[in-house]
Amino acid sequence: MSDPTARSAADTARDAAVHADPASLRRSVAAGAIGVFVHWFDWAVYAYLATTIATVFFPAEDEVAGVLSVFAVFAVSFGIRPLGALVFGPLGDRIGRRRTLSIVIIVMSIATLVIGLLPGYGTIGIAAPILLVAVRLVQGFAAGGEFGSAASFLAEHSPRSRRGFGVSWLEVGSLLGFLAGSLAFYLLSVSLTPEQITAWGWRIPFLIAAPMGVIGYVIRTKIEDTPEYRALEATGSVSRSPVAELFRVNLRQLLQAAGLMTMMHVLFYAVLTYLVNYQTEHLGHSAESAALLSTFASLLGLVLVPAFGRLSDRVGRKPVMVGAAVVLLVAATPAYLLMQTGMVGTVVAALGLAAILSAILGTHAVWAAETFPTRTRQGGLSIAYNITAALFAGTVPFFMTVLISATGSLLVPGPYLMVAAVIGLVAALSMRETAGRGLLQDQDLPARSGEDASARPASAGGARS
Repeated sequence: MSDPTARSAADTARDAAVHADPASLRRSVAAGAIGVFVHWFDWAVYAYLATTIATVFFPAEDEVAGVLSVFAVFAVSFGIRPLGALVFGPLGDRIGRRRTLSIVIIVMSIATLVIGLLPGYGTIGIAAPILLVAVRLVQGFAAGGEFGSAASFLAEHSPRSRRGFGVSWLEVGSLLGFLAGSLAFYLLSVSLTPEQITAWGWRIPFLIAAPMGVIGYVIRTKIEDTPEYRALEATGSVSRSPVAELFRVNLRQLLQAAGLMTMMHVLFYAVLTYLVNYQTEHLGHSAESAALLSTFASLLGLVLVPAFGRLSDRVGRKPVMVGAAVVLLVAATPAYLLMQTGMVGTVVAALGLAAILSAILGTHAVWAAETFPTRTRQGGLSIAYNITAALFAGTVPFFMTVLISATGSLLVPGPYLMVAAVIGLVAALSMRETAGRGLLQDQDLPARSGEDASARPASAGGARS
C-alpha cells in the first residue's frame, strides 16, 4: 500500500495555502466557473431563441419541422461531446487541468462568435444550416472537455472540509450562464419587435459571449495547476494511458458517476431549457413570463446550490443526493399536474423542481470527483458527464416535443423525470460516502519506485488525515 502521509501531503499543502491566501482560492473558483458560464450562456440563448433560429436557418414551409430541426441541431452538438471528452479528459490527466481549461474556453469562444456572424438561409441557402451544424459540432467538441477539467480543477483546489461548497461554484457558473441567457432573451423580447429579433437581434447574445470567453482564457492562463496533479508529476505517477486505466480499473466509478449525471442532466434541461418552450407552446403563457420564471428558477438555484454543497460537507454527499432523488421520484408528475391549473401553479411547480435540481447540482460534481482517483479523474468525469449528456440532455427538448405530439398528453415530462430519478437513486445507493476524505488514493501514488499504480484497485475514497 502507498504511504498515507504521502497521500495526504497535497491536501495539507492546499489547505494551508487556502488559509494563508484566500484570494488564491477565489481566483481558482473564478477560473473554474467562468468557462461553464460562457458555455451555458450560449446553450441557453440557443434554446430560448429556437423558434427564431428556425426561421433564420431553415426553410419556412413547416414551422413545427423548423423547430424540430433546431432542437435536432441542439442534440447533435451534444452527440459530439463524448468525442471531445475522450480527447480533452485524458489529455487533462496527462498534461494537467490548467492547460485543458485554457484550450477549451478559447475554442468555444471562437465558435460562439462565428454563430453570431453566420448568414441565414435567405442569404446563402442550404449552406446556412450546414454551417450552423458544423459550428455547433465544434462547440460541442470543445464543451466535451469543459466539465471534467473544471470539476477536477475545483475539487483539487478546494480544502477538504469545504470541498462540496467549493465545487458547487462550478454549477453556480452554469446557472449564472442560464440566468444571463434568460435575461438576454427577456431583454430582446421587450426591447425589440419580433421582426427586429429575426433580422438581427438574435445575434447580439452570441457576439457578446465571445469577449467573455477571452477574459476566461486570460484568467486560466495565469493560475497554477492543482496540488494533487503536481503531486503526481513530482512522484512520476501521471498515468500514461488514462483511458485504458479508467476502463480497466475504475469502470464501477464511471458507471456510478454516469447514473448521478443522468438524473442531473434530464432535470436540468427539463427545468431550465425545455420549460420555457413548454409554457409558451402548451400552457399558453407569454414568452416574457416564461423567460422571467426561468430567471427566478436560476436565481433560486444561485442561492440553494452552494447551500446544498455546504450541507453535503456537513452531513455527507449521500444523504443530500438520495433525498433529492426520492423527492423527485415522488413529486415529478404532480408538479406537471399542478402546472395545468394556471400561472400560479406553474410558478410553484417550477420553483419546486428548481429546488430539487439545486440539491443535485450542489452535490453530483463533488461526489463524482471524489470517487475517481486523481490519475483518471478528469477523464472519468469528462466521459461520464458527456456520454450521459449526449444520450439524455440534448435530447430532452426533442423527445418532449415528439412525445407530447404523439400522445397528446401534457404530463409526459413527469414520468420522464421519474425514470431519471430512479437511475440517479440506484447510483447514489451504490456509492460510498466520500465527504472529508483526501483525493489521492492508493491507485495514485505507487508504493515502490517503478510500480504500476493502475495495477491496484482504487481505494474507497482516499485517506483521512
